[in-house]
Amino acid sequence: MVERTVLAGARVVLPTGVVEDGRVTVEGRRIAANDSSEHATATGSATGSGGGRGRDEHATLDLSGHWIVPGFVDMHVHGGGGASFSAGDPEEALTAIRTHRAHGTTTMVASTVTGDLDDLARQAAVLSELTEQGDLAGIHFEGPFISPHRCGAHQPELLRDPHPADVRKLVDAARGAARMMTLAPELAGGLDSVRLLADHGVVAAVGHTDSSYEATLDAIEAGATVATHLFNAMPSLLHRAPGPIAALLEDERVTVELINDGTHLHPAVLELAFARAGADRVAFITDAMGAAGMSDGMYPLGPMSVEVKDGVARIADGPTAGSIAGSTLTLDTAFKRAVTIDKLTVEQAVRALSANPARLLGVADRVGSLEPGKDADLVVFDASYDLVGVMRKGEWVLRP
Repeated sequence: MVERTVLAGARVVLPTGVVEDGRVTVEGRRIAANDSSEHATATGSATGSGGGRGRDEHATLDLSGHWIVPGFVDMHVHGGGGASFSAGDPEEALTAIRTHRAHGTTTMVASTVTGDLDDLARQAAVLSELTEQGDLAGIHFEGPFISPHRCGAHQPELLRDPHPADVRKLVDAARGAARMMTLAPELAGGLDSVRLLADHGVVAAVGHTDSSYEATLDAIEAGATVATHLFNAMPSLLHRAPGPIAALLEDERVTVELINDGTHLHPAVLELAFARAGADRVAFITDAMGAAGMSDGMYPLGPMSVEVKDGVARIADGPTAGSIAGSTLTLDTAFKRAVTIDKLTVEQAVRALSANPARLLGVADRVGSLEPGKDADLVVFDASYDLVGVMRKGEWVLRP
């Protein structure tokens, strides 16, 4: 028989709102029910507070005073735990995956860094295998089709225009696992490549761009639907030259990524994005590199060296030295910051961390909310919003 676990007594965040003294019933890998304890039927023996499933066919775990939220979905992450997805090594990729899972990210897309096309194709082959076996939700190509004027932590000499044939080469190398590609639409071939991506079911994201307001509108009309880490690596919002920021914020078809680590964005800017785009169009991402979950020190990011000091990652040398090089963020930290510093509601934070990216990636039928029939992916926080538990597909990654 399928083993059943009841998580009881917590505040449960559902698409319809927060259920006080709620319960989530897990059967095998799936969520079976999410009803309030006042209306739920007791199912088998209870192990009491601090209890667990063990070998009991029916077990109840008392989570009074806690929060249960859906597992987080990160659609832009480069690595963690000292490992990078750009290494092209499956074991290193799994290290990064496990690191972020332990911080509540139960679904993630692996992001690459600008490199030679053949190297990126080889990386895609490795990451596509991990996608096929269910460890990843796909691949995000960030570069090399980005602006040399806004390259950030990407090696300038490896950048190139987004000619559709080159874009198609990477999509084909991913063997169906390509989920998103970031490009600068103002470059030669940019709009044609946006159309190509849209035709192949790959999300076209505007980022690392020097695009104008008008050129960005053209990209959206061509099929672009994501703003890669909005505000970062693009022209600032100016009163006579609104640039890509205004275009991306105002269009209802665009989901905007935000890095909520306190370094990439001022809280007032994050508030502006939520006010203009609305809670249903924001996706929190980590943009994390290999130092996520690690201490300060030197780390690789693709072909470059990055120094992490006080938790902030910057390129160590070369023409882009000093540029912020992704983040060391994990999504449990982004969640706590959202509800304690940014003063978002828990429901708003959950949409940005789970529901919105799941919908954007086309996996909302399986993850992103605590609804019956979906994967039993969930995160448990205590009353202070500190992470205490992570479940993925019905198995505890971190047991409360």
